[in-house]
Amino acid sequence: MIKKNQTMITNFILLGFSGAPVFQQLLFALFLLIYITTIMGNISIILAYRLTSSLHTPMYFFLANLSFLEICYISTSVPKMLSNFLATHKTISFSGCVIQMYCFLLLGGTECYLLAVMAYDRYIAICQPLLYGTKMKKKACIQLVAVSWTGGAINSLVHTILTFRLPFCRDNRINNFFCDIPPVMQLACTSTMINEIVLLVASGCVIVSSFILTIISYTHIITTILNIKTTSGRKKAFSTCTSHLIVVTLFYGSAIFMYFRPKSSYSMDQDRVTSALYAFVAPLLNPFIYSLRNGDVKAAVRKIIKQTISLQKDYVKEKRIREQSHKL
Repeated sequence: MIKKNQTMITNFILLGFSGAPVFQQLLFALFLLIYITTIMGNISIILAYRLTSSLHTPMYFFLANLSFLEICYISTSVPKMLSNFLATHKTISFSGCVIQMYCFLLLGGTECYLLAVMAYDRYIAICQPLLYGTKMKKKACIQLVAVSWTGGAINSLVHTILTFRLPFCRDNRINNFFCDIPPVMQLACTSTMINEIVLLVASGCVIVSSFILTIISYTHIITTILNIKTTSGRKKAFSTCTSHLIVVTLFYGSAIFMYFRPKSSYSMDQDRVTSALYAFVAPLLNPFIYSLRNGDVKAAVRKIIKQTISLQKDYVKEKRIREQSHKL
């Protein structure tokens, strides 16, 4: 119930990165570059998987799904943030904030599960190679991805409903660049203890459980790799895991710091930096981390670029021939 001294909030103001107009324009250019680079980098991995038959394996299937996830993930917050950099009134509607939070949490939760699935895939490939073809069939891979999305959807729905059932009467200024749980809860004019407890428990189920599964997988993987007698064998096995470990550390580290704290310890200025790590930096770095450390992906991307350049040259050549024939 909304009390008499409470007012109904119809929109929120996203404070984001404050500063002079010139500073806002510089940030617009920077984040536009980050956004375009992220989209292009992840699309290149998806195309490499789709157009290269040698990459049609479970590992690259999951990597292509992760790239698709990252494109959606960064697209939930950056376009609105870019428009706000150039806008006088940096607002987002109440319903827009609800949708943004739901989508952001959906994709974030799904990524947690998907990273754990990718660790499990590497565990089977390295620790149980004879069973890999049996356990990681296409149907099983699709089911694992579907379960990841389902888990993310349920987690997101719970948090979004609980957050926006709170009465917001103190202020409508969100001290962040998108609608995330901690800065929105800061605006509530009632106790948020239940929300904090649910946040800790649900985050434990999603983030911690998937993180523990990842750690267990890599404990077995490292133990198995260390037992490989040849140096070249150990190096090859490690090379398929290091990229994933870097991504896992970056994503889980920032997410755990953001959501596993009581409300009293929130520092919004510090949290904006943390939010940027898992909202922008991780999706930006993922394609580079995977491609730069993976010879198969690099070769596939180079092949696609060469084919694209060749097609462009053929198109230009045909266009010139048509133009000359018309003149004659």
